[in-house]
Amino acid sequence: MAKADATVTLSERPSSVALLTLGGAAAAFAAASCCGLPLLLATLGIGSAGLVGIALAAAPYRLLLLAVATAGLAGGGYLLFWRLRPAACGPGSLCARPLFRATMAAGLIVGLALLYLGYAYV
Repeated sequence: MAKADATVTLSERPSSVALLTLGGAAAAFAAASCCGLPLLLATLGIGSAGLVGIALAAAPYRLLLLAVATAGLAGGGYLLFWRLRPAACGPGSLCARPLFRATMAAGLIVGLALLYLGYAYV
């Protein structure tokens, strides 16, 4: 009997989900660092003086960072929830592990929160 071809494309690898999620969260952090993140940290009683350098560098590119963050987080969410379902992953593979899926889902949620802060507070 012939084995089924089990090649995995680049968009179906667990590492691509992690890269898209981390890239989107980093871009959302940079976009939120100018306005929304210092406000949130000040509300929580945490100083945000360390964000001044990031805020000055990221402020001119805010719209571009918001677009990159949206694309990265949307791509990571699509791959995580629709392409890498546990039933489609092989037994014992990284994408079938609940810890990996929970970590990536938490990264997407944090990235979405930062994306909202970067968009809502100008």
